Amino acid sequence: MSHRPPAPSGRVTSAKIVIAGGFGVGKTTLVGSVSEITPLTTEAIMTSAGVGVDDTRQVPGKTTTTVAMDFGRISIDRDLILYLFGTPGQTRFWFMWDELVRGAIGAVVLVDTRRLADCFAAIDFFEHRRLPYLVAINCSDGMQYHDPQDVREALAISNDIPVVACDARNRESTKHVLISLVEYVLTMRRSRAVAPA
Repeated sequence: MSHRPPAPSGRVTSAKIVIAGGFGVGKTTLVGSVSEITPLTTEAIMTSAGVGVDDTRQVPGKTTTTVAMDFGRISIDRDLILYLFGTPGQTRFWFMWDELVRGAIGAVVLVDTRRLADCFAAIDFFEHRRLPYLVAINCSDGMQYHDPQDVREALAISNDIPVVACDARNRESTKHVLISLVEYVLTMRRSRAVAPA
């Protein structure tokens, strides 16, 4: 005879969040660092076929790449579960983005300040679809080299879009990014609800 745990007294809400950014910026690392389940990844070994296609100069130790998506889950509290979908970074896999963003409440655009231009396509993609997003500066070496306001200006994004620093390897840091995104989405929804028709 099996025993089921008691159902929670409150209603559990789940939400989908997309993690995007350029090639090798740390999307798979971010999903893996915060997921409470073993993340599903579609990492493939980079082969000689990618030479001349994938620019690995800024990520010299990179030997694998995401070819479909990363998937993870985190419970923010008893009533909110976030499902994380990491996008592939190379342009040849961008055809999958439309499917990955379907039903998402928002997105995180992860950036490496040494390669800011790599995130322009993701920002354009979310702005075109009017999907709320924030920019997370990945300080993967533990150092923040640029002020968030300088990054905002370099990306030419609106002042209301959050720009936060994080370490994609650190669970608490990435959890803070996700909470910031959820708060931003809720603020946007509230402001739309009270806006005059």
